[in-house]
Formats: sequence, structure tokens, C-alpha cells
Amino acid sequence: MNKEDFKKMDKNSLKQEVLKLKKELFDLKFKSRAGDVKDYSQFKKLRANIARGLTVLNSKIFK
Repeated sequence: MNKEDFKKMDKNSLKQEVLKLKKELFDLKFKSRAGDVKDYSQFKKLRANIARGLTVLNSKIFK
């Protein structure tokens, strides 16, 4: 997702999306311990999307 997609969401859906992304990151970390991950660039992409979502969420909360 990009920044514009996050900006279109309301607060509740943003919270849900960030939680979903965090769960994906957790699952990916678990899979990497088992040796099932082929593309390690997914870690960076997920962390960046989580940061984008949290940034937009915080800007909506404090406005």
C-alpha cells in the first residue's frame, strides 16, 4: 500500500490494517525461523507499510 491508500481510510480501518500488517510480520518472522522464507525483502516492505500506516493514523488522531 502507498501513502494515498492509507489516507483514504478512516481511523478504525487504519487500526485494523496496521494490526493485520503486524500479524503478517509476526508470521513471516516465524516462517523465517523455520526456513520457509524465500524473499527476505518482504520484511522491509512490511515494516515500511506498518510505519506508513501508523504515521497516517497518528496524524488523523492528533488533528
